[in-house]
Amino acid sequence: MNDYQDYYKTLGVDKKATQAEIQRAYRKLARKFHPDINKVADAEERFKRINEAYEVLGDPEKRARYDQVGSGWDDYFANQGDQGGDNVRFHFSSADPGQFSDFFQNLFGGGWGGAESGPRGGGVRRRRGRDQESSISITLADAYHGAKKSIELERVEPDDDGRPVRIRKTYEVTIPRGVTDGSLIRLAGQGGSGSGGGPDGDLFLRISILPDDRFKLDGHDLTTDLDITPWEAALGAKVHVPTLDGRINLTVPAGTQSGQALRVRGKGMPIAKEGSGDLLVRVRIVVPRQLSPRERQLFEELSRESRFNPRK
Repeated sequence: MNDYQDYYKTLGVDKKATQAEIQRAYRKLARKFHPDINKVADAEERFKRINEAYEVLGDPEKRARYDQVGSGWDDYFANQGDQGGDNVRFHFSSADPGQFSDFFQNLFGGGWGGAESGPRGGGVRRRRGRDQESSISITLADAYHGAKKSIELERVEPDDDGRPVRIRKTYEVTIPRGVTDGSLIRLAGQGGSGSGGGPDGDLFLRISILPDDRFKLDGHDLTTDLDITPWEAALGAKVHVPTLDGRINLTVPAGTQSGQALRVRGKGMPIAKEGSGDLLVRVRIVVPRQLSPRERQLFEELSRESRFNPRK
C-alpha cells in the first residue's frame, strides 16, 4: 500500500499538535484497538496503522521528514529517485518496521538492523528505548495499605536474529500506600529496548482501583452508608462503623437526620506527607417493617404525645 498515509488523521490530532498531545492520542487509541482487547474484525489492522502513525509523529526527526513531504509525496519520491536518494537513516522503535506500509518504507528506507548515521553520517547513534504503558487493577485495601503484586504482560521483543516474537514476562510490582486511581507506577528499564548501546525505556503501569462493596472513593475521602433506628437518630447512640483499619465506635448525635453525613477525620485514604483523607458516614434511618404488639403500642403512644410535625 503505497498511497499517502495521513498520520495526523489516523491519530485524530491537528498538524500543530504538541508531542504530548500526540502521545496522549496514541495511548488512547492503542488501548482501544489493541487486538487482545478489541475483537472487532479490523481492530488488528487499525492497531497497526495507529502504531505506524505514532512511529512517525512520535519521533521529531521522522515527523519533520513527513511534514516536508506532505501530500506531494509522489513528486518527492520521484525526485529522490532521480538523485539516487539520500543517505539519512532512521532509528525504528518497532521490532519489525517491515510491517509498515509501502509509503512508510519509501519515505524512511527501512534501516532495521543497520548502523545509523549520526548528524554527520558517522558512527552509531545511541537511542533510548521507547516508554511503554500498561494497566494494573488493585483493590481499595491494596491502595490503602500498600501491597506487593505479580503481573504478567505480553510484549514483543526481537529474538537473536532480530525477528519480533511475543513473550510473556512477569513483573514484581510494589504498590505504594495511598496510591490514587489513574496514577502511574514506573518500572525503570522495563520498556522498549534501546539501540546503539542506548538504555531501555521505562514501563509505566496505570493504576485502576476496583469498586469496593463497602466504600466509595472520592479523591482521598471515603464514603460509607450506615443504617440506624428511629430512636438512635432521635436519642443519639454509639454504633459500630467499618473502616479500612477495622471497626470504630461512632457517636451519632441526637437529632441526626436521614441522609446526613457524619465526618470521621483521618479515616480516609493516606496522602503522601499530608496525613489522610476523611471517612464520610452517610446516615439512613430505617423503620421496622413489622411491629410486635408492644412496639405498636409504644409508637401509638408516641404519636399521641409528640407535637412534632415534619411537614410544617
